[in-house]
Amino acid sequence: MNGSRRVDELRNIGVTIAKRFNEVGIFSEQDLCSLGTVEAHRRIRNKHSEKSLPVCYYLYSFEAALRDVHWDDLPESRKRALRNQLGEQSGAPNAHPRHVSCGARKRDAADCESP
Repeated sequence: MNGSRRVDELRNIGVTIAKRFNEVGIFSEQDLCSLGTVEAHRRIRNKHSEKSLPVCYYLYSFEAALRDVHWDDLPESRKRALRNQLGEQSGAPNAHPRHVSCGARKRDAADCESP
């Protein structure tokens, strides 16, 4: 991880997500890393509570951006751990009503090393 890259320079992060990062005070790779992907997702979700935020385009993309991989290449075990941290398992009492899950392909890949 370089740490000094702007969020709009990170893999998986498009114009809309970069703008939403900036709205909640995340401007660099280091900002995202320090805050954490789950908290970044929560902040954006809270700011845009009227929007549906597919996990694959937000939570997974944030994590994958820090690992410099495509979001679908995150191991299924890591995706599950992120959803658990967010409280987004189906039927979870803390699940956000406007949150949309995404049908990502299952992978057999082992967890990759932390950046």
